[in-house]
Amino acid sequence: NKTLFVDCFSPSRKWYADGKRHTVDGALYNDHGYRKLAKYLTQAIFKTNKAKENLRQQINRAVMEKNFYWLNDFKVPNGVHVYGRRYNPFGPQNYPYEIEKTREYTDNRDKAIWSILAGKSFEVAAADKATSKLPEVPTNYLPPEKNGKNGFINYTPGPEAETKIQVAEGYKIELFADEKTFPDLANPVQVAFDNKGRLWVATMASYPHYRIGDPLPQDKLIIFEDTNNDGKADKQINFADDLHIPIGFEIAHDGVYVSQSGSVVFLQDTDGDDKYDTREVLLSGFDDHDTHHAISSFCADPSGAIIMCEGVLLHSHVETAFGPQRGSNGGFFRYDPRTRRLVRHAQFSIPNPWGVAVDEYGQELFLHTSGTKMSWMLPGMVKARYGANMQAPDLITSNQVRPTSGIEFVSSRHFPDEVQGDILINNNIGFLGAKQHKVIDQDPGFTTKYRHDLFVSRDLNFRPTDLEFAPDGSLYVVDWQNALIGHMQHNARDPNRDHSHGRIYRVTYPSRPLVKPAKIHGASIAELLKNLELPELRTRYRTRRELRGRDSEAVTNAVVEWSANKDERLQLEALWVTWGAGRLHQPLMKKLLKSSDHRIRAAAMNVLRFHFSSVPEGKELLTQAANDDHGRVRMTAAVTASYLPRRLGLEILASAEEHNTSGIYKQTYTYTREVLDRKPAEEDLKERKIAAPSHLSAKHKKLFVDGSEIYSREGHCITCHQGNGKGLPGSGFPPLAGTTWTVGNSDRLIKLTLKGLMGPIEVLGQKYPGQVPMTPFEHMLNDQEIASVLTYVRNSFGNKATPVETEDVARVRKEVKDFVGLYSPDALLKDHPLD
Repeated sequence: NKTLFVDCFSPSRKWYADGKRHTVDGALYNDHGYRKLAKYLTQAIFKTNKAKENLRQQINRAVMEKNFYWLNDFKVPNGVHVYGRRYNPFGPQNYPYEIEKTREYTDNRDKAIWSILAGKSFEVAAADKATSKLPEVPTNYLPPEKNGKNGFINYTPGPEAETKIQVAEGYKIELFADEKTFPDLANPVQVAFDNKGRLWVATMASYPHYRIGDPLPQDKLIIFEDTNNDGKADKQINFADDLHIPIGFEIAHDGVYVSQSGSVVFLQDTDGDDKYDTREVLLSGFDDHDTHHAISSFCADPSGAIIMCEGVLLHSHVETAFGPQRGSNGGFFRYDPRTRRLVRHAQFSIPNPWGVAVDEYGQELFLHTSGTKMSWMLPGMVKARYGANMQAPDLITSNQVRPTSGIEFVSSRHFPDEVQGDILINNNIGFLGAKQHKVIDQDPGFTTKYRHDLFVSRDLNFRPTDLEFAPDGSLYVVDWQNALIGHMQHNARDPNRDHSHGRIYRVTYPSRPLVKPAKIHGASIAELLKNLELPELRTRYRTRRELRGRDSEAVTNAVVEWSANKDERLQLEALWVTWGAGRLHQPLMKKLLKSSDHRIRAAAMNVLRFHFSSVPEGKELLTQAANDDHGRVRMTAAVTASYLPRRLGLEILASAEEHNTSGIYKQTYTYTREVLDRKPAEEDLKERKIAAPSHLSAKHKKLFVDGSEIYSREGHCITCHQGNGKGLPGSGFPPLAGTTWTVGNSDRLIKLTLKGLMGPIEVLGQKYPGQVPMTPFEHMLNDQEIASVLTYVRNSFGNKATPVETEDVARVRKEVKDFVGLYSPDALLKDHPLD
């Protein structure tokens, strides 16, 4: 077709002769590769070798600055509020003006570029001053007596806030650091300890996202040290201070992997001063149009691969050397730094996961925060299909709370013997603290039993977001510390959103001695292998991390020799070390696949899952696992089958199905078969197969089915009232099932749905303080959507009532349009007494 093109392939084959690395992962160029490509393209298109070398750096800075502002227009973080389904009710207050100003800033940088090239001056700062002014944004803040999820905008100082935290009997909590002593400790979100025993914290004062006209983002990765061992931080180092929304990070042996909304970057300190010197963008294309759902809460698996959480509403598309990886709605990505391979690790019908914890045998548990649930990862690790989201059964059997953020296994000799293996879950609305549950093995997975509240605060600004055990066995907790909480419940620019407070607390058990920290950094391989015999999960976690940075051949030889006379639990540690070194010891894996302990067999089967193609006896071993006596091993085999060629995969699946296909197995096996049969994901409503009650007319059946989808949206009804309509009494959320508030007067129900509800209320004989308000849906749902969801709740959960008509919603909306604020139950009952 006589299409003009530039041949980049032929000359690029010669570029690699310089011996330098040109790509990030074997396919996508790094800076060095792009420089060569840019030079070649310029010469090929413009037929010139001339370059103004004296202007190169100046132009580069100007272009990069322009790119920043252009990208904040073209792909603005938090776009769901800027343009999308959550634009109303707050977006009109600020975003049209921010977009206009962003484009003015971008245009100023474009003019600066051309001025530099023309040898002229252009005062960017003066031009920026002349851009349009942003209007003041009003606050919708209400004090806690009127909106129970809010705190006080007059913040309690850290030492005083410490006294408001109650701990379980025998425990002690103390303030480790706060914003008064360390002003950079603003809005901490994740915590981790490095191999030197130092505490790292990610802060993000720019949350929800950068605002045009403000200084460029200065979110941080901070290293804190307690140099005199008095339990208080006394030294701060800013490893990075130019980040933007770092809601996930993982320390590696050679640097740090950090979430930057739509990208994962690798920061490396090359000169040993504890400040990063190089920044490499490894992956891009993660969706960040809702910044509190973007990839977050990083956690390494036993091989060192990084598990990254991702929330609902997002649709990521990441180009990699192994092909594009896509995610739809809630789920997890897994990135292997050694192979630089990204995969969609699991995909669930969940709102917003904010925490993954890995147990002693490599099993992963996770939280999804807008609900109450903690779930088991394995059943959903079937090869992901775009648009197909599996259900995630809840393991929490009592004392459910929401929203949760931060999960950690108890594994510390400093804590009592009887709590070892328990799981800790933070919560930051209503109940402000951490719930502790005993984890119980239950074929094929787990269940839990509530033990106690480890800590709970009376400081209404206390928002615990993450926690991790330290090398000395104490527990560290980061406190987001914010009066306002809720991504969609307030304007992103609400003046009462806090950008300066943050706390870190330390939990101890004084009657037991602290753990002597194991030597990790600078230890010999022999010393590191000895660490693997210690009880603490986190010590072994950090030790494996250190071993991944040592000579792989030396490590593999040493660990195989070390494990020869060890028990199978320690041999599993050895197997993981060889996996992380990229030198899997197959004889050890095969031995552990025959262990008498199902937990070890399942762990070894998971290792085989990632190495199946390189194991000659892979089919035989996988068939053996598919016929195992324990369901966890069989389920791991079925998950593995979803990644295999169709005929072999179906053969393995059929073996597993000969044993048990009911309950939790059914979904995993069904999804595996659909993957192998290349069945496309159906629309959500078809997958859900919602059957409307027979007593409804055809018109109202459609409302019912539509209402089911609306009810289940993240941040809508299901968040508080749950999928069974029973609510969460422990968190102050009343039920919808069997209550006159739901099936009684429809005008009353429409009013509270439009305007929200707050205040003391009695439902089914139980009194609720009503401190946490019901979200007003006046600007979020139209008349038909409200009619649909109310028809659904009035005819679900055992309820049977007249449907709600769209015309009635329109009428009531008009009647109450001038009403400002939230309804109180008393006010509604005055106009509409209970039937």
